[in-house]
Amino acid sequence: MRHALIFAAGLGERMRPLTNHTPKPLLEAGGKPLIVWHLEKLAAIDVRYVVINTSHLAEQFPETLGDGSRWGLRIRYAYEGPTPLETGGGMLNALGLLGPEPFLTISGDVWTDADFGALPAEPAGLGHLLMVDNPAHHPTGDFALDAQGLLRDDASQARLAYSGIGVFRPELLHGWNQVVHDAGAQEQPPRFKLRPLFEHAIALNQLRGSHYRGAWTDVGTPERLAELNARLRAGQ
Repeated sequence: MRHALIFAAGLGERMRPLTNHTPKPLLEAGGKPLIVWHLEKLAAIDVRYVVINTSHLAEQFPETLGDGSRWGLRIRYAYEGPTPLETGGGMLNALGLLGPEPFLTISGDVWTDADFGALPAEPAGLGHLLMVDNPAHHPTGDFALDAQGLLRDDASQARLAYSGIGVFRPELLHGWNQVVHDAGAQEQPPRFKLRPLFEHAIALNQLRGSHYRGAWTDVGTPERLAELNARLRAGQ
């Protein structure tokens, strides 16, 4: 994989007041912004081109990260306008900057010690999701993972949570407007979540996953950020 997309356009409403003046991915944990942890890991596995979706306080990203050269990366910014386009609309908006090959995606508001290089550079089917144990704030999880590594949308099976990290082929978005029926999908630019596309790919046996059991945090609240910061500083 030579390309990666970092979702960084969210408003960070649950993280207020910290996000009133700073986008959530630029909040610090362990002495550096959350997004910088991702950039360092991407550089370590020879990803060279990174697209960052922006909306809320978008100007702060290039001010803080520049063009990515300090990490040996080339960063390009995909501005979504004042209203974020959600994960699906955000991916669609960035697709022209990502090229025709599979690309890695990462939520800008998670932290993990997972090795991104362990993910498949050429996923079987349309994509590969990194799944984690269900966190306390999302106890029901998202999808089940069968013995063959296929994801299942089956309420009768034990589910895992989607980590916000995955590898996708651009073809995941082909025909998206025939699958997604959210009201925002009719807007210009379209605004919609990835979930309907995941469900469609799962029904076609085209979405796989793996279960990561290491450290992972959805940094969604000031309390979780403080806990992560304390843990990282203690580890240092």
